Amino acid sequence: MSDWIIQTENLEKIYGGKVKTHALKGVSLKIPKGSFSCIIGPSGHGKSTLLQLIGGLDIPTSGRVLIDNTNISSLNDNKLSEIRGEKIGFVFQSFNLLENLTASENIQTAMMFSKTRQKPASKRALELLEMVGLSDKANSKPSELSGGQLQRVAIARSLANDPSILLMDEPTGNLDSQSEQDVLGHIFNIHKRGKTIVIVTHSNDIAKQAGLLFEIRDGKLIDSHHSRN
Repeated sequence: MSDWIIQTENLEKIYGGKVKTHALKGVSLKIPKGSFSCIIGPSGHGKSTLLQLIGGLDIPTSGRVLIDNTNISSLNDNKLSEIRGEKIGFVFQSFNLLENLTASENIQTAMMFSKTRQKPASKRALELLEMVGLSDKANSKPSELSGGQLQRVAIARSLANDPSILLMDEPTGNLDSQSEQDVLGHIFNIHKRGKTIVIVTHSNDIAKQAGLLFEIRDGKLIDSHHSRN
């Protein structure tokens, strides 16, 4: 078995009809299990596109994405949904919580299609809220929570099915400095539990903590290196 949990091979992504946008141009990278990686670079240069392809939220124009040695680029929708549900958790800048549901209920929605549920959804949701320091907010709706608390609920939701990979797109982009530090602390603690984390970020505080840095510019991978041991 390979030690690479994520691999991309010659990824190309082209959007549009007559006027085409070449979002990614031959990106190949490898991410080891249990690592903490950041994808950095200017806005609009392909970082989020790359993350969406890795997570199976979009399919490449050409090239391959392998998750645990499975080529997800060739899977049908049902198989792709299965892989996403079991192996990948997502966290977005905009939280994407359902306004009419409580924090606990938002987390439980992510468990609805899980085949591997070990315990009642409500109990699992409370455990995850406790992990991010929000057990007292289980019955609060999004309108009753701060930005930092909303993102922590979103992180808890991403862990609902105990995925091995967490993909995060600017997870602290909408937060003030104090909330950012709070959320980062929880992200780092989750990484210590053995999760593979890949973050698209403009934050130097996140990037300097990463074990691997991938720099994307004009749709190309122009640099990748270990930032620390």
